[in-house]
Amino acid sequence: MSRLTITLTESRYRALKAASAQRDKTIGQLIDESLDFYGIKSRDEAQQLVRRAREHSQLTEAQALEVAQKEVRAVRRRT
Repeated sequence: MSRLTITLTESRYRALKAASAQRDKTIGQLIDESLDFYGIKSRDEAQQLVRRAREHSQLTEAQALEVAQKEVRAVRRRT
């Protein structure tokens, strides 16, 4: 697993620390869940998602990828 250093305001750090304590999770777990919520995936995860979608449809790989990209954009716009 990789490590990451980020810079937060003191108030944002305190809020994140409090949220992690309230949810009985680490800060890393909260960040990981947030990335999942926003649909941020590794390239491999995205390709696997496209493969699974293609298996259940009649779309070509290019068509399935286009649908997946549209869905990701739609999720990101909602936030």
